[in-house]
Amino acid sequence: MITESGRVVGIDADALWVETIQRSTCNSCSAQKGCGQGLMNKAFAGRRNQLRVMLQNQSPDDFQLDDQVDIGIPERALVGGALLVYLLPLATMLIAMTGVSYFFDGDVAAATGALFGFFGGLGVLRVHAQWNRNNPAYQPIILMKTASSGAQAVSVFNSPHSV
Repeated sequence: MITESGRVVGIDADALWVETIQRSTCNSCSAQKGCGQGLMNKAFAGRRNQLRVMLQNQSPDDFQLDDQVDIGIPERALVGGALLVYLLPLATMLIAMTGVSYFFDGDVAAATGALFGFFGGLGVLRVHAQWNRNNPAYQPIILMKTASSGAQAVSVFNSPHSV
């Protein structure tokens, strides 16, 4: 389980919006200089990210704005998502380029097929993201809440996807 701390900035009926600052992963990684995420983190130093965290068995009344929470996401969901985001557009680009090159001669046709395949793969990713928006297997979960009265453990073992 990969964990990150954040602050509640919004409360919906079925989810929380948690604002995080990326620091835990990039500072400990050995590939900081060659990583795109590391470069983006340096370019937008202190940039805050907002994540939608589903309320599985908790009530939105249990949370208030500015509560500090620890969130976690299973490694399997993160690795699977990264593979899908990087490989699907590449695969659709190569398949479309090969398909167009089979029927039409020339580099322009191959490049056009590659372009349409790449954007088609991005479209499939968008549909996949919308389809799985509320899928608990792909969503971060709340591990612990720290309100003004102190830390409160939130049970993650009620979830069918807990580790």
